[in-house]
Amino acid sequence: MQEITLKLSIEEANLILEALGNLPFKRVYPLIGKIQQQASVQVGSDGHMTNTLPAEPDDEEQTE
Repeated sequence: MQEITLKLSIEEANLILEALGNLPFKRVYPLIGKIQQQASVQVGSDGHMTNTLPAEPDDEEQTE
């Protein structure tokens, strides 16, 4: 599956989540989860941005 990267404000991301909430849950729950998971990595619990760079893989992960 091809992927794209979007840059959105928190307000824009929340608007997308709100719109998805109006669709059948069975159809959108994986997408909602994916958005929330990626956002939680970038935004701390206080609502401020955290380090958005991906973590460096461990040496063990590189050998697999």
